[in-house]
Amino acid sequence: MHRRTALSVSAAALLAAAPLLTACGNDAHPGAAAVVGGQRIEVSSLQAQVEDVRTAQQASPNAEQLIRETGDLSRQKLHDMIFDRVARKVGEDNGVTVTRAEVQQARADFVRQSGGEQQMTAALLQQRGVAPDQIDDVARRAVLMNKIASKLGITNTPEGQKKLTEAFSRASKALEIDVNPRFGTWDDEKIQLGTYTAPWVRQITKPAAAEAGA
Repeated sequence: MHRRTALSVSAAALLAAAPLLTACGNDAHPGAAAVVGGQRIEVSSLQAQVEDVRTAQQASPNAEQLIRETGDLSRQKLHDMIFDRVARKVGEDNGVTVTRAEVQQARADFVRQSGGEQQMTAALLQQRGVAPDQIDDVARRAVLMNKIASKLGITNTPEGQKKLTEAFSRASKALEIDVNPRFGTWDDEKIQLGTYTAPWVRQITKPAAAEAGA
């Protein structure tokens, strides 16, 4: 398997534009977008992530196009917030942690591959809906995924991907993820929010050079 620490900047096309969130929750967990392992993801926290991206997009010369192409941003961000907690659980179960130095190295590697800080920031905003102050979170996620794959001996094969999915599915079920129905439901088997598909397996099984050029 090719190990990598560079960030992924490819993503599936997002749905048509949708309005921003309002601060209401479901009956069981008022004000919560989701509850993961007994810990709430507040609608206000999700809203803040969405607004960070929208602010960055509005400052771009291609603001209208960027906003239109990330219309499903609230679900994308909620997916990422839930997935990060599942990945952290898998890491904890397998004795895997990520240091600040590793996050900074991953970011530096991707800056170099992207041709500079400005190019990296623009690519992540355009292709992944990531605001500048969210880049370290993406870097941390990539490093953690790579280290988990290495610890579990995951290979770039159907068997390897099945093994990885099973590890994440076990962690997901253990966390008893409860999503506010307005955002859909969490699928423990596919490790995704409803029909929203994030290329999380690709992020650790593709060589860095191929991923950067995707």
